[in-house]
Amino acid sequence: MTIDTMRPPVLGVLAGHLWDAALCGDEAAATEAVRRALDEGLDAEVALLDVIAPVQGRVGEEWAANRITVAQEHAATAINERAVAAVAQHPAARTAPTRGRITVACVDGEWHALPARLLAEVLKLRGWRVDYLGAQVPTPHLIAHIHATDTGLVALSSSIPTRLPTAHATITACQAAGTPVLVGGAAFGPNGRYARLLKADYWAPDARTAAQDLALRPLPRPRPNHQVIDDLPHLADQEYTVVARTRPQLVRAVFEGLEDAYPAMRGYGETQRERTAEDLSHIVEFLTTALYIDDEEVFTRFLQWTAGILTARGVPAQSLPPVLDLLGRELKDFPRAGAILRSGRACLTSTPLPAARTSA
Repeated sequence: MTIDTMRPPVLGVLAGHLWDAALCGDEAAATEAVRRALDEGLDAEVALLDVIAPVQGRVGEEWAANRITVAQEHAATAINERAVAAVAQHPAARTAPTRGRITVACVDGEWHALPARLLAEVLKLRGWRVDYLGAQVPTPHLIAHIHATDTGLVALSSSIPTRLPTAHATITACQAAGTPVLVGGAAFGPNGRYARLLKADYWAPDARTAAQDLALRPLPRPRPNHQVIDDLPHLADQEYTVVARTRPQLVRAVFEGLEDAYPAMRGYGETQRERTAEDLSHIVEFLTTALYIDDEEVFTRFLQWTAGILTARGVPAQSLPPVLDLLGRELKDFPRAGAILRSGRACLTSTPLPAARTSA
């Protein structure tokens, strides 16, 4: 009996071995566990999507809950990437290309490359010729690659919603070069809502679905003479442009006013103040993204996530409403920004914010 016919218990054991190896930084143990499973009959795609991908998801969950450090998260991610490479190099994964050529890349500024790498390897297993360009690919370089090859599709990955404006420009540029675009990743929202807004040709919730869909339907023809403003006419009000350009000044103004609005900040040390400035920058960046796509939910979801992250790290989430109030004062002449900030405050105050955890 092969491993693949005993999937649930054996995959759980393999995932446990991979998790333990990733957590303690043991690359040799991680890659050996994966190779041994493949030697014993585990399907390569199952190893990628039903073992390595869930383990990486657990890495993110454990970091968010403050049960592993940033250093551990980075080390574990690197080991999971080595596990993917071990699958790709195993004889069980050797598949001759029988389909067309696809370029897989991350949006410029997107450093979470593992989802894109998983897609690239799955597409190779399904018979596609794949050019995997990795993380943070500048749009001009991606377009140059398109022109230099006969790629039939660009698969674009992004996990961070603040990359959506860049993703939109990249989608439009690829389509202008005559190449359709498939997008995926958490950045594109629940059920791919932002993929449709930004007029991507395809959206897929995961690598397996993407591979199945591409095998079933022909590649579309991109729309000619497509412009970014055609998709998002609300950008004509310039709110996004102005807020994006003045982000450093906004962060500075809110930071300076926060000591009065949230007196507990006066007791912060230098490191806490630096992290507060970073958090403020992220809040303004998500606000600009919400302005770009004209969707307040991308902002409110981020605030709820941030409240959870702060609480897990022993930082009072009660500091967030004063930040939104201060931003509202700075942006009093921007109606869409004001509405988004009010929605953000309402989502934070509709239920009591959790108290910060303290050590025993």
